[in-house]
Amino acid sequence: MSFALLRRPDPGHLEVQHEGASFQIALRRRPTARRITLRVSAATGEVVITLPSRTAVNTAQRFATSHAGWIAARLARVPERVLFVPDAILPLRGEPHRVHLRDTRSGTVRVEAGEGDPVLSVSCDPAHVPRRIRDYLTREARRDLLEAVERYAPLLGQRPVRITLRDTRSRWGSCTARGELNFSWRLILAPPMVLDYLVAHEMAHLREMNHSAQYWALLRGLCSNVDAAEAWLKRNGTSLHRYG
Repeated sequence: MSFALLRRPDPGHLEVQHEGASFQIALRRRPTARRITLRVSAATGEVVITLPSRTAVNTAQRFATSHAGWIAARLARVPERVLFVPDAILPLRGEPHRVHLRDTRSGTVRVEAGEGDPVLSVSCDPAHVPRRIRDYLTREARRDLLEAVERYAPLLGQRPVRITLRDTRSRWGSCTARGELNFSWRLILAPPMVLDYLVAHEMAHLREMNHSAQYWALLRGLCSNVDAAEAWLKRNGTSLHRYG
């Protein structure tokens, strides 16, 4: 009988203690892994341990426990989460906005002037505020993305067959061989030049499905903010995942 059949099902997570704190670690197996790896997401704070197929869970537990101090130190660097709740401050097109619940009746989400930061004014049951904010931001992202696509389409003589918004962790945008563009809705949180650059970046792939010298020449001919937007994403991109 094979080892895989004899082994008990893996637990969903491991747990380690460090200086009175308890940390949960998601457990994953990867057939191609050659050793145990431990990762802490700088965006979400998720801790993941990845094991080769034949590594025992007890071995993984000992490995995680021996690195409890490292886990704690990495988690301490992760920015605090900002939930979509009343009085939260979140960026909209790069500018801080305060969430304000103006009424508990169902109504629109709108931007209003406030004392200090602009206000993202929400009218709904308090329990629905996070969903209403998320829906609003997604709609605004789609609107800005579509406007940018329409600016670049005449310059390229090409346009995407479809645009999809997702909440991706590893990519801000992508282009498929079929001409479909995918973007993170979180780009609406960044300054407009960043969203504009990502649209130009992915639309350039409609003509050059690579990152060759020809591709970069095409992109720089389309967009003047390549370096500034790349630098902003390198400095601040991870922080966009702390919202919501």
